Amino acid sequence: MPEKNKEPIRKKIKENEEYLKDRIGIGKSFDLGIRKLSILNKEVQFYYCTGLCDTTIIVEIMEELMELDSSQRLTTHLKKVVKNRLPHQQVQVAKTFDEAVDRLLSGLIVIFMDGQEEALIIDVRKYPGRPPQEPDTEKVVRGSRDGFTENIIENTALTRRRIRDERLRNEMIQIGERSKTDVCITYLEDVADPDLVKLIKEKLSAIKIDGLPMADKTVEEFIVKQGYNPFPLVRYTERPDVASSHLFEGHVLIIVDTSPSVVITPTTFFHHVQHAEEYRQAPLSGAYLRWARFAGMAAAVFLLPIWLLFVLQSDLLPGSIDFIGPNKDSNVPVLWQILFAELGIDILRMAAIHTPTPLSTAMGLIAAVLIGQIAIDVGLFVPEVILYVAVAAVGSFATPSYEMSVANKLVRIFLLILVAIFKVPGLVIGVTVLILFLTRLTVLNTPYLWPFIPFNFKSMMQVVVRVSVPLTNYRPEITRPQNKKKQPV
Repeated sequence: MPEKNKEPIRKKIKENEEYLKDRIGIGKSFDLGIRKLSILNKEVQFYYCTGLCDTTIIVEIMEELMELDSSQRLTTHLKKVVKNRLPHQQVQVAKTFDEAVDRLLSGLIVIFMDGQEEALIIDVRKYPGRPPQEPDTEKVVRGSRDGFTENIIENTALTRRRIRDERLRNEMIQIGERSKTDVCITYLEDVADPDLVKLIKEKLSAIKIDGLPMADKTVEEFIVKQGYNPFPLVRYTERPDVASSHLFEGHVLIIVDTSPSVVITPTTFFHHVQHAEEYRQAPLSGAYLRWARFAGMAAAVFLLPIWLLFVLQSDLLPGSIDFIGPNKDSNVPVLWQILFAELGIDILRMAAIHTPTPLSTAMGLIAAVLIGQIAIDVGLFVPEVILYVAVAAVGSFATPSYEMSVANKLVRIFLLILVAIFKVPGLVIGVTVLILFLTRLTVLNTPYLWPFIPFNFKSMMQVVVRVSVPLTNYRPEITRPQNKKKQPV
C-alpha cells in the first residue's frame, strides 16, 4: 500500500471526498470549504481555504463552468473541456493527494472531477497583509518609499520590478513538515557563484523542522550555525532597492513567506556598516555620512572602556585633558554605575517598544527627566557616567544593522569588565581577542573581515570612501561572481 503522502487521486469522486475529510478535516475546520457542482452530468468539486484566496475569481470560474451545460453537448472528455474553459492564466495538474493538499493549504483552489485520476489546481491566492511601505529601520531622506511585506509573491515582484533581466531566477521550495513555508532563492544566473547557489540550496534542503513560525531567523540559524556568536552572519534588509543592488554584486537572496525581511548572503562585517542613505547623496556627502557613522560605531564600542581606564588610572591622562573623570566620589563603583545605566537603557528601549505610541513620548520624558536626574541627585550615578553611556547609546542607534548594534553592546560590556579587572592589559587583551575572533570567522566560505583581512586595497577604499557609481566598474571579489565586469562595455 502506498504511503499516505503519496496516495494517488482516485477516479471515484466520493472516495476523494472521504479521504480529504479524514486527512485535512473538511467539515470540521470552518476555513476549509467545498462547493459541489454538476457539469455535463458529472460531479465536480471545488476545494478552497477561506481567507487565503480571492473569492471573486472563484465565483467567475464557477460561473464559466456552469455555462457548459447549456453551451456544450455531453462528452467523455470532461477534464479537457473544463480545463479549456477555466478563465485563469495559471492552471496546473496534480496526480497525488499530497500535492493537492499542499496547494490547497497554500491558498490555491483544487478541482476534482468524477471519473478523473487528476485534479486541476488554480492559483487564486490573496494573502492578508499590508501594502508595501517604507521600513521604519531603514528610512532615507530621498529614495523609494516601498518596502518588503509579509507576502512572498509581492516581495519577488518588488525585486523583479527593479531587475527586468531574463537571467533573474526565483526558485521556490517548501520548508517545514507541518508549516510547508514557501522559501524563495533569488539570484542572477550569470553573475552569482554557482557553488554558492548550490551550497545554499543544499543547506535549505537539509532543514528538518515542524515549521518556521519565526520565518527567516529560523532559516538563518540552520544555514550559518551561529551558536553563541553575537555578530550577525547574514544581512537583513526590508528595502527592495538594497536587495536588488546586492543581486547585481553577485549575492544570493533568501526570501521567506510571512517575513518582511530578506536575507542577503554572503555578507561580511562591513556589509553591516553601510546604509542606503549614503548612496542617495552626492559621493562626498555620502562619504561624510559614512565617516560619521563609523565614528558613532567606534564610540559605541570603545568610548566607555577607554573612559573607565582613565578613571581607574588617571596618571595615563595628558595634562591637557586631565579634567576627564568624576569630579566627586561616589558610594557606587564606576563600573557598576555603567552597567546599571546600560541595563536601564535596554529596559527603557524595550518599554518604548511595548508602550502604545501616544504614551511612548511621555514615558521617555519621565525616564529622562525624573529617573535620570533623581538618580544623579541621590548619588547613584555621577553625571559623566550618564554622559558617556548616552553617547555610546547614540552610537549604537547610528549603526545601520540592529543586530550589529546589539553585538557591539556585548563587546563593550566585555571590554568594560576586562578593563575593570586588568586595566591597560585588559583593554589590549580584549581588543586583540576581538580581532582574532573576527579574523577566524567565516560565513558560507567567506572571510568575515574581508576586505580588511585578507586585505584588498581597492575594495577597502570602497568601504572607507563612498565611490561614485560610474567608477565602480567591477563587482566585489568576495562573492566570486561569474561576470566580474559591472558596467557593460
